[in-house]
Amino acid sequence: MSLIEVQSRHAASLSGYAPVKRLFDIAAAVSLLIPLLPLLLLIAAAVRLETRGPALFRQARCGAGSKTFPALKFRTMHVDAEARLAEMLAADAGLLLEYQRHHKLRNDPRITRLGRFLRRTSLDELPQLWNVVTGDMSLIGPRPYMPHELTPHPSARSAIACVKPGITGLWQVSGRHRTTFEDRLGYDIAYVERYSLRQDMVILLRTVKVVLTADGV
Repeated sequence: MSLIEVQSRHAASLSGYAPVKRLFDIAAAVSLLIPLLPLLLLIAAAVRLETRGPALFRQARCGAGSKTFPALKFRTMHVDAEARLAEMLAADAGLLLEYQRHHKLRNDPRITRLGRFLRRTSLDELPQLWNVVTGDMSLIGPRPYMPHELTPHPSARSAIACVKPGITGLWQVSGRHRTTFEDRLGYDIAYVERYSLRQDMVILLRTVKVVLTADGV
C-alpha cells in the first residue's frame, strides 16, 4: 500500500473513530492515574534514592503531525548515560553494530538496577499517562520515536505521523525487544493502515498478557 493510500484510509477512519478514541484515552488515563498515584510517588522516591538525578526523564519524541513533545518516563539510566554510551560505542565495534541495528543495547550498562526492573515490568512508562491526558499521546498507537530515528525514513515518518503515538502498540505486543528497528517501523505502519477500534481492543488485550508474562522483554 502506498503512502498516499495509507493517508487516505486514515483520513476516512479519523473522522469517525478519532473523537471516540480521544474520549476513551482521557477517561482511561484519569481512571488509572488516580489509583496509581501512591505507586507513582513510591517509584519516584525509589529512583531518587538509588542514584542522583531527577525521578522523571523528559525526552523529545515525534508526535502527530511530526510535531515533537516531551515524553515522560521514570528515569532508568544514570544521569551521564549519553556520555557513557558514546564512550562504550567508541571502544566496542560489536556494541556499535548492535546499537545501529536496534537503536538500543540488550545488556545496557547505563541502566540502573531499579531501572532494569522498571523496564522489565513497563512501570517506567506510567508517567506517559499524563502525556495521554494532555493530548500528546494515546493509550494505543505507534511507538513515540526520537526525531533522529526517523530522519533516514521519511516515508515511514509521514505515515506514522498520521496518528498520535501510544504507550502500547502493535510493536510492543509483537516481540518487542526481539525485533529490529526496521521491524518496529513495519509494525507501526501496519497499525496506521489498520487504524480501527477493533485493532485497538486486540492490542489492549494482548498488552495485558505481555505485561503479566514479561513476554518479549
